[in-house]
Amino acid sequence: MEKLSSRMADMTRQEWRDFGVYYISDDEAREWHLHGSTSGLVRLAEALERFARNPNRAAPSEHEHLGPHYYLTLTTWPEPRLDDRGIWGQPHDFERLGGIGLLGSSSPGQTHCIREHFAPSARYSLVLHVESESFDPASLDPQLAG
Repeated sequence: MEKLSSRMADMTRQEWRDFGVYYISDDEAREWHLHGSTSGLVRLAEALERFARNPNRAAPSEHEHLGPHYYLTLTTWPEPRLDDRGIWGQPHDFERLGGIGLLGSSSPGQTHCIREHFAPSARYSLVLHVESESFDPASLDPQLAG
């Protein structure tokens, strides 16, 4: 992986921190791994709910990219699904997923696999890794190492 310039690296670190969650896809396992503290995962849930409530996102294939590298995509679609591009569904599906993702009673070190509750026949799963409140999402980005 190519290392980012110092200025770009600083901007990317801040974007991960503002987003509150680090994510990466594992195409071999067909999983999206999302790492965040409880407050970071709540920010992710809020982003899902904002997407769902945005009237400009009501038509099929309307989408939004999340995080600094824009790999994870939310896309409006007739039925909920998870795949290598990201999360798909109707506005109520994103709101429902936001509710699943609040994890207010989770503790650091816990992992939650979300597929059965959102899209049981999906090609991919979302794996939420609950980190401590001091977790820095930028610390997992391999482009920022060193």
